[in-house]
Amino acid sequence: QVHLVESGGGLVQPGGSLRLSCAASGSIRRINFMGWYRQAPGKQRELVATITSSGSTNYADSVKGRFTISRDNAKNTVYLQMNSLKCEDTDVYYCNLRYPWATDGYWGQGTQVTVSS
Repeated sequence: QVHLVESGGGLVQPGGSLRLSCAASGSIRRINFMGWYRQAPGKQRELVATITSSGSTNYADSVKGRFTISRDNAKNTVYLQMNSLKCEDTDVYYCNLRYPWATDGYWGQGTQVTVSS
């Protein structure tokens, strides 16, 4: 079993920055994908960014150039640096860990990010 714990959410003004962290614990295989997704009430969960254990990244078009995903494999931790935040970035952000051969994965409990003046 894998357990994911997110931290770093909060309230920030438009144009500001936040850094999310997600620490994974449990029985974790070395080759995996970690990522961030977000979801607003009544809407589908959408991909924000993912990163493989070898460091390859993928971003949603809406966050390219503003968000940066990174990871520390020794700590089984993934980060999301969010800069130039916009009001439309307001959502609950969820951490995910998935194996390449699996269609689903493990989810954290979510952390609220609110961008408002």
